[in-house]
Amino acid sequence: MLTAPALLASTATALKNGTVDLLDYIDEVCQKIETVEAEVYALVPEADRRGRLFSEATELQARFPDPDARPPLYGVLLGVKDIFSSEGFATRAGSLLPAELFAGPEAACVTSLREAGALVVGKTISAEFAYAEPGPTRNPHNVRHTPGGSSSGSAAAVAAGFCPVALGTQTSGSVIRPAAFCGIFGFKPSYGRIPTAGLVPCAPSLDTVGYFTQDIAGIALVAPLLCGEWQNSEISEISEAPVLGVPDGPYLAKAGPEALQAFDTQLARLEEAGYTVRHVPVMHNFGTIYHQHMRLVFAEMALQHRTWFAEFENLYRPDTVSAIRAGQLVSAEELAAARAGRNKLRRTLEAAMAQNGIDLWVCPAATGPAPDEISTTGDPIMNLPWTYAGMPAITIPVGFASNGLPLGLQVIGTFMADEKLVAWTQSLNQLF
Repeated sequence: MLTAPALLASTATALKNGTVDLLDYIDEVCQKIETVEAEVYALVPEADRRGRLFSEATELQARFPDPDARPPLYGVLLGVKDIFSSEGFATRAGSLLPAELFAGPEAACVTSLREAGALVVGKTISAEFAYAEPGPTRNPHNVRHTPGGSSSGSAAAVAAGFCPVALGTQTSGSVIRPAAFCGIFGFKPSYGRIPTAGLVPCAPSLDTVGYFTQDIAGIALVAPLLCGEWQNSEISEISEAPVLGVPDGPYLAKAGPEALQAFDTQLARLEEAGYTVRHVPVMHNFGTIYHQHMRLVFAEMALQHRTWFAEFENLYRPDTVSAIRAGQLVSAEELAAARAGRNKLRRTLEAAMAQNGIDLWVCPAATGPAPDEISTTGDPIMNLPWTYAGMPAITIPVGFASNGLPLGLQVIGTFMADEKLVAWTQSLNQLF
């Protein structure tokens, strides 16, 4: 096991008040990276990472000598998925295409976290174009297993202690699933809540910026820095425990036996703690939901890659080629229907919540623990409908499977009620 503690909230506090010296912190993390990275492969290689970070940290110290004036993420190391533009780093999007194709202004979310004091530890490995073809990243809990994808490097970097926070994206299940596989927290906000400017798109109608931490307090710390118009007043008004809904039906049946058994145990623990749990049959047409989501992904990938693919098709990997070719066959009418299906599903799910007095949905974050291979990133099917509907979701680490690998609980809130989801998840997490 190559995991290491790196709690964001406590690290940020210690760096900000000077309890931990910034240069000592960077030296310790760089030593960890130099020791472990050759087995984890979470980061895009960099010639002199330590030297660059020392230089940036020294500049940060000079700007903020007074602890009381330091920003909230002063000196905190940040991993950036290699589909975001980040000043000083090339962007390759996990591909073999020329990096100059993806050059542009720094991604808005990266700039926001830098302005909050974060230092970029490096680019993290992404599956090719944030789709399915994995990079070399391994799961720090067991390097024979995938860390999940497409935000593989970000999840693995946080779990390995290379950085307390890392940016990822989710188009189907690329934040919630790798968080579960790596035993950490992952937050996929409501669609559009975090600006996507500056990222290499996969499918813009679905692409959602999210992030990983080892602590739910860290999720809460970063949310106001990234999510537009964050309302702390929404959180302060919460007094009662949420009513939890279980989405019974063909969707939930997609989870594997071990995930479902663990989920039953988690539900029993929640009920014992006083939470109301209601089983509600939903998504009877799950096959249609899945089909529309995937056709939307393929069609928009084909549109995004139209020029690049025409020139560099030989540099694309097989799964990406298959997706783009499938997308080229999607008609304008089918694409329009797939886009319209997003809001239709959201309305249906939120109507079920309202009719049954449900505040949050809960379900397994993945079909089971991380697969015993690195040629695949695992199945995103447990995350897919919530992404399609644009609803916010968080992974809570909730223990381990029989093979010793982590399992996650997925918690889903209503669209644009991210504040309530984060607040309620902090309470739920106390039981696990």
